[in-house]
Amino acid sequence: MLGEYEDAQGKAMLDYLNGKKAFEIVERDDGYVDVGEFGPKIYFLPYEKWDKNVKEAMKYVKGRVIDIGCGAGRHSLYLQEKGFKVTGLDISPAAVEVCRKRGLKDVRGLSIDEITGDLGQIDTIIMMGNNFGLFENFTKAKRLLRKFHRITTEDARIIAETRNPYDTDIHEHLEYHERNRKKGRMGGQLKLRIIYKKFRTPWFNYLLVSKEEMKDILKDTGWTLSKTLDGEMGTYIAIIEKHEE
Repeated sequence: MLGEYEDAQGKAMLDYLNGKKAFEIVERDDGYVDVGEFGPKIYFLPYEKWDKNVKEAMKYVKGRVIDIGCGAGRHSLYLQEKGFKVTGLDISPAAVEVCRKRGLKDVRGLSIDEITGDLGQIDTIIMMGNNFGLFENFTKAKRLLRKFHRITTEDARIIAETRNPYDTDIHEHLEYHERNRKKGRMGGQLKLRIIYKKFRTPWFNYLLVSKEEMKDILKDTGWTLSKTLDGEMGTYIAIIEKHEE
């Protein structure tokens, strides 16, 4: 769990929930800074305002669900309302508080690394909002995917959103991809922190991948890319099916 002054994203969500003006600054380790166009508001969008491919992705959810990086709980709450048993997971104490205040019945302060079979039956893992990125890098992604294979049900499914980092003509991003490659990293392997008021998250790794890179990551993990649902600006949602190795 993040410390009090490390919980920048969660504090922004909590302020937004309480009717205060809130924003999000994303800083990359090369000095590139971006201010989110919509800020925390995007984490509260109702189903009616979701992108078409996100709505379509919800049709692939089945059984017991865990939502990794649930944020303000928009996907978990929608699925809960539809009758699914959902467990939301987030490392942000403020995000957990937001979810509870919004009515999510089961939300826990856990990171992706802390997921174990103790959570019980898992039929669907959702990683929305580009949260395939929480795998951080190629090696860690393979390790966690193999663990997820062991602790999920026989016909489990992962629904994960990401963005093709190479679908851009922004010079600073292309330069960053090349910088990564020279360091032996994947082009879309980002190092970021979130800033809000006096709060700053620790620096963290976040992975954006093309479809071909995702297929490479999934090899020999017990998971197969079954389908992709394309969104805007290079985003896509992967429907990933379990198979026996």
